[in-house]
Amino acid sequence: MSDERPEPDDWRAAWWPVEEAVGTDFSDGRTVYGADVVERGAIRRFLEPLELDCALHTDPEAAREHGFADVTMPYTGVVGWAIPPMWRPGETLFDSADRNAQPVHSPINNQDMPIGPRTTGFFATDIEFDFLRPVVAGERIGRRGRRLVRCVPKETSVGRGAFLTWESEIVTETGEVVARQRTGTYAYEPKGERS
Repeated sequence: MSDERPEPDDWRAAWWPVEEAVGTDFSDGRTVYGADVVERGAIRRFLEPLELDCALHTDPEAAREHGFADVTMPYTGVVGWAIPPMWRPGETLFDSADRNAQPVHSPINNQDMPIGPRTTGFFATDIEFDFLRPVVAGERIGRRGRRLVRCVPKETSVGRGAFLTWESEIVTETGEVVARQRTGTYAYEPKGERS
């Protein structure tokens, strides 16, 4: 966070409340669970295109011999199983065929930010995980917490916005932490859409 508040006519001034909120958890204490329970068939389908041949992911007996209740999900599957569904029957996910169309709603963008400027562009810049243990078939996982740890306003070649860094925990339905996640994003107003 910058030590000096930008001048009111500077576009970065709209991001000042977000910069001041660094350290705040925006989750309201809620845990948001993934769309589905982790199940063997989905793990198998996840492994197929990767040709990832590891008995811990495919053989329940081998997994049990190594102390797990069932086959384990590859660590690379955590994101897919921890986010809520993007789409549900009867909903519209994209209401525009434009080249840079954004989803109407998304569990991973900044549409629910209660402070700062509204933005129409958004993408992830990086992601890190600290894994405490593998997730096993039969468990449902979700994300707990959404703590803002960094906000850096910046104008880039795609537009004006801010690089944001968020921290969360990946938990099971019993509340056990299986991983810690840090995600970088860029929320921005695309060039040509500013007034």
